[in-house]
Amino acid sequence: MKKLLVVCFFMSLFLMGYAQNKEPYYQKYVKFPQDATLHEKVEMAARLVPTSQQYAWQQMEFTAFLHFGINTFTGREWGDGTESPSVFNPTAFDAEQWVKTLKQAGFKMAIITAKHHDGFCLWPSKYTDYTVAASPWKDGNGDVVREFRDACYKYDMKFGVYLSPWDRNASSYGDSPKYNQYFVDQLNELLTQYGEVHEVWFDGACAEGPNGKKQEYDWDRFYTTIQTLQPNAVMAIMGDDIRWVGNESGVGRETEWSATVLTPGIYSRAEENNKRLKVFAKAPDLGSRDMLRNAEELFWYPSEVDVSIRPGWFYHGHEDSEVKSLSHLMNIYYESVGMNSVLLLNIPPDTRGLIHPNDSIRLIEFAACRNKMLAKNYVKKGDKSWNAPSGGIKEYKISDHLPINVILLQEDITKGQRVERFTIEAWVDKRWQVIANGTTVGYKRMIRFPQVTTNKIRVTINHTRLNANIKNVAAYYAEPIIDQTVQTVWNTLPRNQWTSVSRGPLIIDLGKSIHMASLTYAPLNGEAKPDMAYRYDLYISNDGVKWEHLRKKGEFSNIMHNPLPQTLFFENQPTTRYIKIEATNPAGTEAKIDMNEIGVVEAE
Repeated sequence: MKKLLVVCFFMSLFLMGYAQNKEPYYQKYVKFPQDATLHEKVEMAARLVPTSQQYAWQQMEFTAFLHFGINTFTGREWGDGTESPSVFNPTAFDAEQWVKTLKQAGFKMAIITAKHHDGFCLWPSKYTDYTVAASPWKDGNGDVVREFRDACYKYDMKFGVYLSPWDRNASSYGDSPKYNQYFVDQLNELLTQYGEVHEVWFDGACAEGPNGKKQEYDWDRFYTTIQTLQPNAVMAIMGDDIRWVGNESGVGRETEWSATVLTPGIYSRAEENNKRLKVFAKAPDLGSRDMLRNAEELFWYPSEVDVSIRPGWFYHGHEDSEVKSLSHLMNIYYESVGMNSVLLLNIPPDTRGLIHPNDSIRLIEFAACRNKMLAKNYVKKGDKSWNAPSGGIKEYKISDHLPINVILLQEDITKGQRVERFTIEAWVDKRWQVIANGTTVGYKRMIRFPQVTTNKIRVTINHTRLNANIKNVAAYYAEPIIDQTVQTVWNTLPRNQWTSVSRGPLIIDLGKSIHMASLTYAPLNGEAKPDMAYRYDLYISNDGVKWEHLRKKGEFSNIMHNPLPQTLFFENQPTTRYIKIEATNPAGTEAKIDMNEIGVVEAE
């Protein structure tokens, strides 16, 4: 008995010592002590780690978005909630075709727009009449969400839902308590009637409802509802699990910290905290030592890069020839997944209820291109863990002495994100030559460079927070991609014949009378600016005196986040010489439009 007690005593001492020596970790969130030094903050930041759900989400790397609804049939990007449910009538709806296509393209999860800003519900919600039950599709007995969910389960695809908080149809929108209850009721339907939901996605869109009032969302209640009903789901973008990268162009940051000072928007303290630190979704620096200096807390809040395979988020037939090229998609891959983010790629089903062949073909090409490159890793023993200090150097042999032009680095983020700067060299002509360098690594970092032929590379971790846990170093060769160039024409009139009669509002004399087939607004350089046009009225005239109101209360939907050309088509091809655009910016004041931002196509 005494021997047993002695053994137990020494075992307890051993376990206590082990516990004392083991690194402490902070899951998802850490609060800095009030008197913490920068050195102490950096060490704590190094020990911030994701939840198991966040880590599983990051490992997927690719997620699909499926924008489908009323806008699919009206040609709009943002409906206003007045469209008749009768327009929703896909002729060959097949959710299995969607999921099979996505599966072949390498996606692990797909998210459906169960309700967009127009308020139209793709499931028969009992809390509104504005649903598929009021449409002619399947005589009102259809349920897009259920058929999509069933297809996801059948093909082992994780299932997510998007529910827009902004509802331009709901009469209660703007009556905050009443609408918040309505929104929670709809959340309850989606989170209790369709099995396991892996991701709940809603943005912070907030503008006027049908009564002209704005809504104050009860984010705490929304979040509690999700946590209660689907505790294993991650919540994006108005949540504290997944963060919007800050653009809709498919481009991540060169320096992307998952351990970030940015307070998630659903927290009541978010506005005050972020204003004090001068950070926002699009800020270039969200987690450096400079940012930690004045921070009081830190969040594991990884980046998601969202972009559409087409210019718009919903299907528009005139964009069938504008599906992103293979080289463009590969660039997006390197600048999202390859920059410590997850890629959320939108593929909008068409009016038949199918993924269009142009989209599906490109998706399969995209998968084949990635798979071909990743099939051959030229680094030997690159997956052997390396506990790298600041200034740590490690050499890796390259097999076959073949050319490489892509390097991949990965940290074990279950032990934190720690690399602050790295350098990669190749042994070329009997000397070390720098081929790449960068800042953050995180879950995955991919660096492209002009090809080199070498038999070894050298990785230097120049700066790190504590020792970095490098889990993988790989090298690949990506073959050049030659795309067939498709040029989109949105202006056929020589601008040197135009005259800018006025800039506020913008009045253009086209120089001659034409039959106008379309008019395009294209923000200069694809850049979102505070004074860009959002809402507009369009007038035409043949003498510059008498004006016809051609489009009333129009809207360049989502232009502030996706500043790509938006085109208005005119079936009756009106005759005009003068164009007048009265526009307001997203803040509601007068917009500034440059004449060079306007394109006109003359009818043939």
